Amino acid sequence: MIKKFKTGDKVIVLAGKNKGKIGKIIQVFPESGKLVVEGVNILKKHLKTRKAGQKGQIIELPAPFYISKAALYCERCARGVRSGFRQEAENKVRFCKKCNEVI
Repeated sequence: MIKKFKTGDKVIVLAGKNKGKIGKIIQVFPESGKLVVEGVNILKKHLKTRKAGQKGQIIELPAPFYISKAALYCERCARGVRSGFRQEAENKVRFCKKCNEVI
């Protein structure tokens, strides 16, 4: 399951407050089973001032969430799909199980 998600893939969120949002994977953490998606699960981090005269600030950044809450997004099907692996011309490729298009 963890090998099916790679950095740069488009995914759709299946559960939680961001259900239905589509975004690109920024980072994958296979050891913890989590991933970070652009524009999803945004947290606000408050930064203290470090030097005199500098202002504190609030930064918004995407936080990781569990892989089980995301599905690969197929452009042709326009929805979240399951994927499979197959051998094509010496390369192992991922494909959409609904329309058989290479992802």
